[in-house]
Amino acid sequence: MQLPFLRILVQGRIGVTIFSFVTGYVCALKPLKLYRQNNQESAFTSIAKSALRRVPRLVIPCAFATFLIWIMANLGMFLVAKQSDCWWCGKTAPDRQATAFLSVKHLIQNIISTWTRGQNAYDGNQWTLLPLLKGSMEVYIFVIATAYIRPQIRMILSLMMFAYFWIGSDSAFGMQFFWGVFLCDLQNHPPANEWLTRRARLSQVLAVIFLFLGLYIASFPEGHPEWATWSDYQFKVLKQILPRDPDFPRFASGIGLELITLGLHFSPALRDILSSKVLLWFGKQSFAVYLLHGPLLRSVLCWMVYGIRVPPPIINDKGETIHGTLMFPSGWRLMISLPFWIPLNYGAAMLWTGYVDPWCATLTEKIVGKVMLARDEKGVLLPQ
Repeated sequence: MQLPFLRILVQGRIGVTIFSFVTGYVCALKPLKLYRQNNQESAFTSIAKSALRRVPRLVIPCAFATFLIWIMANLGMFLVAKQSDCWWCGKTAPDRQATAFLSVKHLIQNIISTWTRGQNAYDGNQWTLLPLLKGSMEVYIFVIATAYIRPQIRMILSLMMFAYFWIGSDSAFGMQFFWGVFLCDLQNHPPANEWLTRRARLSQVLAVIFLFLGLYIASFPEGHPEWATWSDYQFKVLKQILPRDPDFPRFASGIGLELITLGLHFSPALRDILSSKVLLWFGKQSFAVYLLHGPLLRSVLCWMVYGIRVPPPIINDKGETIHGTLMFPSGWRLMISLPFWIPLNYGAAMLWTGYVDPWCATLTEKIVGKVMLARDEKGVLLPQ
């Protein structure tokens, strides 16, 4: 599909960019609000607690998800995906190990490598988690370093960090972290909000322009932009403004998201709509959907599309074993399957957020409670 705007619905590339932006925004939100109340000490306490909780709140659920996928792999639930003609499904479906010892060893190695090298053979989508964890710590450090700086200067510094990562071609993470910090500061800046109130009509016009441009740029295809006039023109423009050897699709998603969020800043009414209960519910499920959609796609969706039978292996004249390939039946079968698979994905995410996530949160609080310094009822540190 080479059509602008509609492409965003079928390509998941912008999802990683959104996670990065939200990480920067959320990590900075409470401290920046406390700074504006001249309550830096409370902000430092908040940052210390948030930074401490951040590691187990990411590591524990991701390790548990990897464990579940490991079980699915050993039960043979990815064999159909492995032998399908879907390149991505076959590439990301984990292999079963020869012995139980090797299987457990492989599981532990991949849980660790998720946080050391950004690699996980059981769930390739977890490659994003290491840069997200690093980015949250970069934001905490930046917020601490700018605690006693005037808000206007801090916003300028946020944009300078944004420019730094632009030059370094870190469009999916670094740019978005500090764009989130900048926008968080801007939306809590009284003069900026007064400007929106005084110039309501101009704000609406700017919101439409930025939203349109953002959605258009974020539609940039994963490959072959020359196939369509609109994407070919966009490629030529991006080539002139981006640093050397950029990842054009990632940059397009990043720039598009920045313009979209800027459009939302100029439209308080649209922000209120996005804060509705329904959309907040979808947002609550987003991390669970991200963790679960990969294994559910390689198992249940592949079964729906390709069937549940795996073709038997064939031995050729040279004595080599050749595994059969399941051919994609038709687009109609996929279209019929998706209305059933998508609710299943969200149903699994609801179970995750209802049971697994609270368990992970409780375990995190137990760990934090064991290592935090003791305080009295008034919050004063007790003698050690």
